[in-house]
Amino acid sequence: MTNQGRGPAGGAGGRRNAAGRERNRSEPRGFSTAAPSERTRRADPARLVAFEVLRAVAADDAYANLVLPVSIRKHRLDKRDAGFATELAYGALRGQGTYDAVLARCVDRPLDKLDPAILDALRIGTHQLLAMRVPAHAALDQTVGLARAVIGAGPSALINAVLRRVSAKTLGEWVAELTADLTDATKISSITHSHPEWIVRALRQSLVDHGRDVSEIETLLAANNAAPVVNLLALPGLGSLDEAFEAGAVPGELAEGSALFSAGDVGRLESIRVGTTRVQDAGSQLVARALAAVTLDDDTSAAGDRSEQWLDLCAGPGGKSALLGALAQQRGHTLVANEPAEHRAQLVRQALRPLDPAVWTVRVGDGRTVAEDFPDTFDRVLVDAPCTGLGALRRRPEARWRRKPSDIAGLGTLQRELLAAALHAVRPGGVVAYVTCSPHPAETSAVVQDCLRRRDDVELIDAGSILDDVSLTGALAAGHESTAQLWPHIHGTDAMYLALIRRTA
Repeated sequence: MTNQGRGPAGGAGGRRNAAGRERNRSEPRGFSTAAPSERTRRADPARLVAFEVLRAVAADDAYANLVLPVSIRKHRLDKRDAGFATELAYGALRGQGTYDAVLARCVDRPLDKLDPAILDALRIGTHQLLAMRVPAHAALDQTVGLARAVIGAGPSALINAVLRRVSAKTLGEWVAELTADLTDATKISSITHSHPEWIVRALRQSLVDHGRDVSEIETLLAANNAAPVVNLLALPGLGSLDEAFEAGAVPGELAEGSALFSAGDVGRLESIRVGTTRVQDAGSQLVARALAAVTLDDDTSAAGDRSEQWLDLCAGPGGKSALLGALAQQRGHTLVANEPAEHRAQLVRQALRPLDPAVWTVRVGDGRTVAEDFPDTFDRVLVDAPCTGLGALRRRPEARWRRKPSDIAGLGTLQRELLAAALHAVRPGGVVAYVTCSPHPAETSAVVQDCLRRRDDVELIDAGSILDDVSLTGALAAGHESTAQLWPHIHGTDAMYLALIRRTA
């Protein structure tokens, strides 16, 4: 497949001339002299994939990470083009807030009056012009060609004119213009780093609540916009990373049995296909290992060498269940994985398939009722609670535009009920791990403290120390008031929160 004028991904101001030098503003822009009617009339497959992802996210409420691989396979992209499509789709989604602010200056009508497909095409063109090393003429020509092929000839003149205006300034120049008259730091950060204002405020509050300096907010927002490296996990006792290392992976720096993979489509690895190696963020790996590593209070139960029963209360789609199940299998223990939705329960079964069937059971039901079937039963319980996902914005770029502040209140009730159910299902002396992929205090410390106030038979364990014990570095320094919070800008993981709660006698 031809290069179609594309280059490697780059930051703002990354466009270079034929000699490889940064082009200054006095140099010609290099646009095609052809009229729009004479330009490309077909869609470059890589750009078409990115467009299909943006359309599915906007029109069908789809998840980019699920749509993208399917579209890449459908259009038979090679490794280079798949990488280009991935950067274009994810980059356009991450940068949507900033790009829409730029486009609002370049379009002669409110953006919500544009056909949504035209707006998505403009976002794709804008990302190429402002944040990728794609020659301006190629970005313009190929975006217009994409629009002609999939939207129609009519919008091509509009897209051509708007993108020419966009290309008149670099991303840095646009941000400076857009923020020149602003005095509100939240609004400035929102435009600069392409986050909704409410999320900027929420993350600033989260930093303070978890003992960090509020000045880290700019670094945190920037980290959310950095494309993450794929994290791999070899299931303990079952998987091997040898194949991944042969394909270019490097050992992970935080979690045992992990690797970092940036060599293309991870789905081509046989160990991934059979399920003994999995894609899982290092933060998720660490919180599961932390629960498995806690020393139980066996004075209130049987001897310490007995078989334990573990529970993953919110198991779907099964990533943490697979790791917990593998650890349980190594130690002669068993795991119950609970998931309320049957289609997600099937994903859990698939994730657990490499394990001995005698080790695990999948319960399909509301996690809030699990104690009715299993009162005072489990030794270890994981509550990976449904949350806003504000800690995984770099991996789920559409989430920042999909979530609303009102989501937090609704989820808070469910989170409290699930944690309360777990504390009824765990035996005296056992441990519950409360985990969220969000650092927001309303989803983390507030939930834990509310549950602790309602019971006199629970206590917090120092989660930071346990997390340090199971990490390869041994010095995450994540503890704050006996809980732990990981951060993208500090640890290179999703912003995973962990509280370990022991039920006392």
